[in-house]
Amino acid sequence: MKKILAVLLAGMMAVTAFSGCGGGSTESSGSESGGGEGGNTSVEVKDDLVDESVFGDEDNITLKVWAPDKAVALVKQQVEDFKAAYPGKTFTKIEVVAQGEGDAGTQILNDASVAADVFSFASDQLNKLVDAKVIADVAFADYVTEKNAEETVTAGTIKNTLYAYPETNDNGYYLVYDKTVVSDEQAKTLEGVLEGCKAAGRKFIFDCGNGFYSCTFAFTGGVKIDGFEEDGVTQKFTEYKEDEAVATLQAFSKLMHDYKGVFTSLDVAQISSGFSTKTCGAGVDGSWNTKSDQDALGDNFGAAKLPTIKVNGEDKQLISMFGYKYIGVNAASKFPAASQILALYLSGEKCQKQRAEQLGWGPSNKAVQEDPVVKESPVLQAIQQQSQNACVQVNIAATLWSPMGNLGNKLIADQTNPDDAEFFKKLLQQTIENVRDEG
Repeated sequence: MKKILAVLLAGMMAVTAFSGCGGGSTESSGSESGGGEGGNTSVEVKDDLVDESVFGDEDNITLKVWAPDKAVALVKQQVEDFKAAYPGKTFTKIEVVAQGEGDAGTQILNDASVAADVFSFASDQLNKLVDAKVIADVAFADYVTEKNAEETVTAGTIKNTLYAYPETNDNGYYLVYDKTVVSDEQAKTLEGVLEGCKAAGRKFIFDCGNGFYSCTFAFTGGVKIDGFEEDGVTQKFTEYKEDEAVATLQAFSKLMHDYKGVFTSLDVAQISSGFSTKTCGAGVDGSWNTKSDQDALGDNFGAAKLPTIKVNGEDKQLISMFGYKYIGVNAASKFPAASQILALYLSGEKCQKQRAEQLGWGPSNKAVQEDPVVKESPVLQAIQQQSQNACVQVNIAATLWSPMGNLGNKLIADQTNPDDAEFFKKLLQQTIENVRDEG
């Protein structure tokens, strides 16, 4: 390894000392410019590790890590491997605690001083974390940029600063089905999926009340989000054809009512349990539940991109939400150097491959993306295909989710008449107005 200046992080009392960027090396081992008031110093990263000197004077290190519930056991082992890689440092405690990625940003904002030092979060939370100054920028940006897919780096960057370590390239959903209920051919269309489930007396589960999923109804109709308006707060929408959007909402609602008792709005957690009890035939789920679904279905596990829906005689591809997951460093961490080094390791190639193998997560790391564990995964291939038919989950207003969830609930409600175009026109207009309302 190149000579590393031991003083790079020594004595640094704030995470902001990590900021800055420079040319760095383009060698495969990686070189990173970590700046501070003292100027740029070069730190080599090799195999997602740095020299122990980069810890500076930090010792007797105590850290808290937030990880999704299903990943806690694996992250605990990864933390042990991390500690073993730095035998010269004393880690008093590195605690791994379950915390959902969808709520991590909110919890950090509640009180950053008692939150995790290192945490996983979904891409739509980045803006508010940066605005609140509770997330530190990435200390090893050149290396991270080189190793990860461009789109994940871009989505983690605000005003030319990378604020988060890419963790996954799979934060989306796909069609999962029991092959004894729904054939591969039927899986291509929503009508086919519902017919297969009806014939078998099984449910098709779609969480209509969750805006993350139910935005699909509006997106499929041509209503797309496009970041923020100039105020940086209000959700911006692209132009769309209202008649087409209304007709699409009607088509969804008609299927929900025609297949009442089959088309069921339940939390996605009910999909794998439904497979186990043979009450569910198919559902819309995400990679975070892959292992549970596979365990429940065994050889009958089927996965595909979302199907089409027929609108005015035309098959329209379902359009979903798609994003990325990241590992962030708390700007209030009492061990800023150790937090950055741990985040680097947990987001690295080895850990991403372990998560792909054991949890079915889709990697952002370019090398792992080419690994057979990804190339041969029907789930990850389905998610990647669906990502080509999706809105990217960045620059999302907090006001998006509830109105979209309400939209889904109204579509499936018993009292809704799918033939009432005027109702759906008003519902669509109200939904968009509520999303754009800054509250």
